[in-house]
Amino acid sequence: MTSAVSRCALGLLLFLLALCRSGERAGRLTEQLETMEKTYDAQKRMLEAAARRPRSRDDLAERLRHGRF
Repeated sequence: MTSAVSRCALGLLLFLLALCRSGERAGRLTEQLETMEKTYDAQKRMLEAAARRPRSRDDLAERLRHGRF
């Protein structure tokens, strides 16, 4: 009887430890996903800014003259 109770207690303890570890892993994955989304957003903004940049010095001068820079 005592052996069965101790086995159940050990099984329950191991289950709870595994559950805790999976929760920690899920938290790390969530944090990693958020970091990747921020990185993607920053890269997207940089590409959009590069697409709008003046192509030459003449284009830059023209923009500055017309106040569109």
